[in-house]
Amino acid sequence: MSKFDETLKIWFSGKFIDWKDATVHVGAHVVHYGSSVFEGIRCYNTENRGAAIFRLKEHTKRLFNSAKIYRIEIPFTYEEVFDAQIETIKVNKQQEAYIRPIVFRGYDSLGVHPGACPVECVIMTWAWGKYLGDEVINEGVDVRVSSWTRMAPNTFPALAKCGAIYMNSQLIKLEAAQDGYVEGIALDAAGYVSEGSGENIFIIQDGILFTPPLGASVLPGITRDSVIRIATDMGYKVVEKIIPREMLYIADEVFFTGSAAEVSPIRSIDHIPVGAGRRGPITERIQRRFFDIIEGKVEDPYGWLTYVYE
Repeated sequence: MSKFDETLKIWFSGKFIDWKDATVHVGAHVVHYGSSVFEGIRCYNTENRGAAIFRLKEHTKRLFNSAKIYRIEIPFTYEEVFDAQIETIKVNKQQEAYIRPIVFRGYDSLGVHPGACPVECVIMTWAWGKYLGDEVINEGVDVRVSSWTRMAPNTFPALAKCGAIYMNSQLIKLEAAQDGYVEGIALDAAGYVSEGSGENIFIIQDGILFTPPLGASVLPGITRDSVIRIATDMGYKVVEKIIPREMLYIADEVFFTGSAAEVSPIRSIDHIPVGAGRRGPITERIQRRFFDIIEGKVEDPYGWLTYVYE
């Protein structure tokens, strides 16, 4: 049985169609070469104003930036894709959802050069709970440092959220799962901490937050940026710097960030407890502030929420 609600509609290159009809040909360029860029965005059911999409502007901009890096010309304007994501939530009458806009090269020819392959733009929405598990937010997760390295500079552009890159992410995730961990932490080509299979990472030491810079083969995460701004406004010092692997083992706290993972604490790495082996106090404060904003419990001082039904 499908984990999706197949009664929902999908926005497929300008038209709403039935879920079962949203298909591509097996000869589509994307099937053979991973030629897609995409986003993952959450829509939250806020306390007083209903459905609100988190940082829709920034996510949509990153989608277009990813396409530009890979020389994919999206056949819709930024405004059209922005509005289409809101309309998809409305058409599906959702208050809370995960949004997946994806742009890919379709069916025409099968050379590596995409030639005249059409560019399709699709928006799916569905219900998706806590990415790393329901207990993660409070208890944290057990992870390992992966044997798989993130892509080296000048191979895959790390600043683009591209489908093909996620084969590397799958290797990291599958290895972790096979060994009994929830997630893996990958190192970059120089052996420094990079990110998880689908999350950015922060470590806390002596009250200071450290996170790898964009040059460490990390995606410029929207939630990563949000946490940097929240932590800074709370009075914490945030430093983007190269992080050696061993800092993971002596950190006071470590947590993941991502649109799917949100703010997820890490309680052990390679069987070594992080701090006291549970969510730390600074992580908890940042978590609470983050969730209070996105759930509409407090004022949104950053203008991050786009309300759907207003």
